[in-house]
Amino acid sequence: MTSHSPTGARNSLATETSPYLRQHASNPVDWHPWGPEALDLARKLDKPILLSIGYSACHWCHVMAHESFEDPATAALMNELFVNIKVDREERPDIDRIYQTAHQVMNQAGGGWPLTMFLAPDTHRPFFSGTYFPPEQRYGMPGFRAVLEKVGDFYKTRRGDLKEYGDKLVDVLGQLQPPTDSTGAGLSSEPLLTARATLQREFDGNFGGFGEAPKFPHPANLELLLRTWRASAASEEPDLQALYMATLTLTRMAEGGLYDQLGGGFCRYSVDPYWMIPHFEKMLYDNAQLLGVYAQAAVATGEPLFRRVTAETADWLLRDLRSPEGGFYSTLDADSEGHEGRFYAWTPAEVRNLLDVEQYEPFVQRFGLDRDANFEGQWHLHVQVDRRYRDRSAARRGHRRNPHRRSAGAGCSRLEITASGRVATRKS
Repeated sequence: MTSHSPTGARNSLATETSPYLRQHASNPVDWHPWGPEALDLARKLDKPILLSIGYSACHWCHVMAHESFEDPATAALMNELFVNIKVDREERPDIDRIYQTAHQVMNQAGGGWPLTMFLAPDTHRPFFSGTYFPPEQRYGMPGFRAVLEKVGDFYKTRRGDLKEYGDKLVDVLGQLQPPTDSTGAGLSSEPLLTARATLQREFDGNFGGFGEAPKFPHPANLELLLRTWRASAASEEPDLQALYMATLTLTRMAEGGLYDQLGGGFCRYSVDPYWMIPHFEKMLYDNAQLLGVYAQAAVATGEPLFRRVTAETADWLLRDLRSPEGGFYSTLDADSEGHEGRFYAWTPAEVRNLLDVEQYEPFVQRFGLDRDANFEGQWHLHVQVDRRYRDRSAARRGHRRNPHRRSAGAGCSRLEITASGRVATRKS
């Protein structure tokens, strides 16, 4: 193996089956896939491992790749100081889960992608971690090249601290595992009640959702609230607050920019507390779970909005994510035509060309196109729109270049089957 892959050459990722790994095959970084060969090389060279975990539709993964991994000077520093391993988290969720958990413990903060870990070559235990790093210091974060140099120096000068730190990390991670119940006691509702109380404390009574931005849909939490209400519905004191928390959140998400008002389907998360501007990638597993939750909410409440969103999300999954082979693609990229969210953003002039005067005025008032732009000088639709006007804009979007689909696989359809099965069961 060479220590450096010159620009235009192919590194060890060229023969991988993962589309994400193959995207990095021409990087000047001497990337290796996770496996015995790369791990043995790190031990032999006595170099720490730089582990980078991402996936093909991750916007910030692409940004960091362009800024750092495609830069010859940064790549030369990476190759000099580290054995560099690239992991596709959709291919190896087991590795991703281990190091995401370690990152959260080490930093007392959430993880994400790209995940950047620095590991001891003998134990593979991390001693420093982060997510996205810019090439130079900005956003309150250190520059990536500065991080590389400092981590490399730490490994050379403070090797004795690594074992102690690694042992402490393993001990903390071990404490996260629930103890084995040796008493023979049966299951109780206590964990569910604790989860219900936690959601109550974190609930945003104005805009729905839980906690601060960025806000994620968390469909399992919403389903828990719906089931909690349903279990108490026949009692003297039904848990109407649980129903309210679930339905307010579902309503705000469906009316906000998290939901694609023209094409159906939900984006990954909202960068603000209002569900207005999302991170624009659309994930199969998010929408598969939300499909079931909205269907349950429609049955529970009879709310037409929930029924419509269920149908539109199912239509979007079948139209845009189903592959010709019968499986489903895992994601739609956040980027199209080289820009994040370009496929989803509009200008008043574009809308005016599609609608007559009588239609245009209520449309722009409903969507806020008569106010300041909300996304990079353009408008991302974030409230509900009359179907007659929406259909014209949706048809016009057909002239735009679609975001890329990623990773088709027949096995992905199980979530959709589960969700659609629940709908059928409730209607029968």
